[in-house]
Formats: sequence, structure tokens, C-alpha cells
Amino acid sequence: MNHFQNLTNEVDVHLSVARNPRINPKQAAEVTIYANGTVIRAEERSESLYASIDLVADKIARQLRKYKERRQDKKTQAQPTSNGDLAIPMVFDLIGDRTPELPNVVVRTKYFAMEPMTIEDALEQLQLVGHDFYMFRNAQTGEINVVYERNHGGYGVIQPRNGNERTHQNNGKMAQNNQDAPESYYPSQV
Repeated sequence: MNHFQNLTNEVDVHLSVARNPRINPKQAAEVTIYANGTVIRAEERSESLYASIDLVADKIARQLRKYKERRQDKKTQAQPTSNGDLAIPMVFDLIGDRTPELPNVVVRTKYFAMEPMTIEDALEQLQLVGHDFYMFRNAQTGEINVVYERNHGGYGVIQPRNGNERTHQNNGKMAQNNQDAPESYYPSQV
């Protein structure tokens, strides 16, 4: 991990032991690294705290290596000058057959800086933090967006829309080859 010191600004390590006999594995190690505005996170659990530490160290080292390689690739590649749209599959139904339920109480509030970034950069951040969604400020629109992992593969983007206004994007439609999708996929337009 020492050879990644020049990338990191802050490292948080949390070690915990679950006292509840129903929770297995009981020993957890969680590492969060702040690297030049990027958050890299890993968590591992096992029966031994030492094993959890070894597992999370291996996982975070792989993520740091991947982050470092991507940074080097970005430096060596020429940046495109056009603002081309990324072909990201859009979602048709966010909740499927599940019943939406809101929690009764807010149990945690987080605050963090939101530097503008592209959807591609947000997808990279999503992979680095290890969550299934990532909220960001879209550099093109200035709006808050969410990228997320879809259950059946691929990624989705949630973008705000004011009232019944039409957006500049295809709302709820696939980004690639919209004409190939069945007509029943599209909501009726008024």
C-alpha cells in the first residue's frame, strides 16, 4: 500500500466485531480512501479479524491499482472535443413488481462536495466506491443525477425533469437503437 501514498489524501479504517451470535461472519474490516476528490471503498468480513484485514487490503490494493491505471490512461489519451452522448441503457421500470416503501425515520444524513463530472467519470466513481448507485453533478447540465447498476446488467441514469416538460434526452428509453425497441416500451405522449 505504500506505493499508493502519493495518490491518497486521507484513509479511514474501521474494524468491528459483531456481538450478535446470529451475524456471521463476525469480524469486519472497512477501508475508505480519499484520493484527489475520488472515494475508494472496500469492506470484507470473515471469522478472523486478521483475515478480514488481509482480504480488504488485497481488495483495496486492486481498486487503487485500477484507479491509478485509469488516471494514467486519461493522461495519455487525447481528450475528445465534442460532447458526444454516451450509449448508456436507460431504465423502463425502476421498481418492477416491488412495492415502494419509505423508511419511517431518517437514520443518517451525509454531506459531501459535488464537483461537476461526466457520466463516464460518475460510472468510474460508482465502481470505486463499491455501492450500487452514485449521485453526482452532471458537468453538461449542472443538475444532480444518479447512476446505478441495473439488476440484469448495465447501468442506468436518473435525471431530473421539471413537471411535465420534455427533456432533451429520451426519457425512459434505451440510449441505443430506439427504433428497434417494441412500441409498448414507450409511454404514450400527449
